[in-house]
Amino acid sequence: MDPVRVLVTGAAGQIAYSLILQIGKGDLFGPSQPIILHLLDIAPAMGILEGVVMEIEDCALPLIQGIVATDKVEDAFKDIDAAFLVGSMPRRPGMERKDLLHANVKIFKVQGEALDKYAKKSVKVLVVGNPANTNAFICAKYAPSLPKENFSAMTRLDQNRVRANIAKRINVTPDKIKNTIIWGNHSSTQFPDVKSACVCLPKGNVPVYDAVKDTEYLRGEFIKTIQVRGATVMNARKNSSAMSAAKAAVDHMKDLWLGTPKDEYVSMGVVSDGSYGVPKGIVFSFPVTIVNQKWKIVQGLEVDDFMRGKLDITMKELVEERDEALQVCED
Repeated sequence: MDPVRVLVTGAAGQIAYSLILQIGKGDLFGPSQPIILHLLDIAPAMGILEGVVMEIEDCALPLIQGIVATDKVEDAFKDIDAAFLVGSMPRRPGMERKDLLHANVKIFKVQGEALDKYAKKSVKVLVVGNPANTNAFICAKYAPSLPKENFSAMTRLDQNRVRANIAKRINVTPDKIKNTIIWGNHSSTQFPDVKSACVCLPKGNVPVYDAVKDTEYLRGEFIKTIQVRGATVMNARKNSSAMSAAKAAVDHMKDLWLGTPKDEYVSMGVVSDGSYGVPKGIVFSFPVTIVNQKWKIVQGLEVDDFMRGKLDITMKELVEERDEALQVCED
């Protein structure tokens, strides 16, 4: 079996520290798929990355057949099959989202150009570094030879947070919660939606609204809790989410690579085709199903006035981010 070449950017960082282990021990591609790791970071971090490589070697993981550790994009992006674009300036306490956009969008312009020039045309690209949706939009724009469908942004962490929140509230394990949705941006404007979600119980599937029995909570405190969960974690540990972000990245890429279970969908930031009134071209989190490594936006879900209002807020933010990012890249 030929090895899969997997790129992790920001490879000396804290998210990558968890992510690389999960990839290397088979959580992503399975227990028999060999891997060649491509690890990219900036020149000042190469000493740290050298230590990470030593640790990977000391894990004695049989699936890892090679490691390319570098600060050169031409080596990092060469012939890769999958890319986790993690490397970016992390959000710090008190930092405005606009500051984050200005700091990171040019990074993803450069990486889009590198993907266009060096990666396989079939490469699957997951943008983790924030602002993830807009970074994915810019990355795809500057990789014109790659299909736009190859690019996605991570809202799986938010989806996992929804499942954990609901599961805790009704005293089941998170795997029993199906078809939760994150609409829109990976930001505090996102709309976590459980209207179509269900709880898998021995007696059958029960709608989340019926299991929770608290509409006021689900349309109020619950939404706010999920929207600000990243900031809550940051305030507690004095750093952004890392272990949970790495797990979500693997969940996202695994579904993208192997497909979604029958009758289930997951949330991903993908290029809008106009579904649900979302402007075409922006990277927006939708519910999707995946077959043969191709995603498809779930159609036909009811949009009531409450949901429409929430979608309009996050759409507006993403359009503004897109316009500002384009201006930054052109300056």
